Amino acid sequence: MNESVLPQKPQPKMTPGAEHYWQSATEEHFVLPQCEDCSEIFFYPRVWCPKCFSQNLSWYKASGKGKVYSFSVVHQAPFPSYKNDVPYVLAIIALQEGPHMMSNVINCDPQSVLVDMPVSVTFESRGEMKIPQFQPDN
Repeated sequence: MNESVLPQKPQPKMTPGAEHYWQSATEEHFVLPQCEDCSEIFFYPRVWCPKCFSQNLSWYKASGKGKVYSFSVVHQAPFPSYKNDVPYVLAIIALQEGPHMMSNVINCDPQSVLVDMPVSVTFESRGEMKIPQFQPDN
């Protein structure tokens, strides 16, 4: 493999119930599914509420704010497409709205990331899609 030409990073697969989430992210809008019956806001997007199992769902315009709940600094690329990113931070983000999600903390020195550090959403381009990532909230 030519070292100067790395393969593209993987893009998420479209699953039932997640199309709107990924389309919104591509437009740089951060939305979360919300149950119309019990008001639960949740992540990951799916076709039923994990609290009451209703399929009566809508989309909540989320704040994009959260805190680092837990994290790890990755020093070995899992795929060749991540070679130029190491070291990078893989984190669990506790969103202001309640759900937790796995994401990366970017645009900072990986050694500066701390538990409870405030972060805000940003979007990384991947082909024709954009992926929600988080960065320190200054």
